[in-house]
Amino acid sequence: MIKRIATATIYVEDQDQALRFWTEQVGFTVHADHPMGPSGRWIEVGPADAETKLVLYPRALMTHWADLKPSLVFLCDDIESTYQRMKENGVEFQGEPNKMPYGTFAVFKDLDGYEYVLKG
Repeated sequence: MIKRIATATIYVEDQDQALRFWTEQVGFTVHADHPMGPSGRWIEVGPADAETKLVLYPRALMTHWADLKPSLVFLCDDIESTYQRMKENGVEFQGEPNKMPYGTFAVFKDLDGYEYVLKG
């Protein structure tokens, strides 16, 4: 029986820049950082107590990376403070958090132009 999702992969141009973005700007923790030969590393990041992590995988190792776009929603306890902290850390948002009848949402981009959603 499947218990949980272990990882979701994001295909990045520069692993070091992506690692700084997800840790310094978003506030995630490094859960794994292992060599994968001369061309890259296996890097997993996520919230400190996360069961599911993001893998920051080098695009150079995936010939069809452009076809593999992430679609991820991050659940927040307090979306307003999360939004403010990330914005102060230089994360680019598409606007203010949008309050809907089924939740509050804010869309942000990473350094490779992928879009993600915060949900509160």
